[in-house]
Amino acid sequence: MKVKAVVSILLIVFGLFALAAGSFTYTKREKVLDLGPLQATTETHKRVPLSPVLGGLALAAGVALLVMSSGKGA
Repeated sequence: MKVKAVVSILLIVFGLFALAAGSFTYTKREKVLDLGPLQATTETHKRVPLSPVLGGLALAAGVALLVMSSGKGA
């Protein structure tokens, strides 16, 4: 597979994910206390919002790149 086709498929997948999900969350673990055998950690949940405009642009760019990469001259 050509690089343009792979990049375009990744853009399309990311665009669809951004439009469908709207955000993603992750958990960050941090060591707060470390005194030999005694350890304490904290977990914080972070949410990263994804703009629908970003998803739409990524989807459109992926489709356009896929169409251009599938042409005769590519």
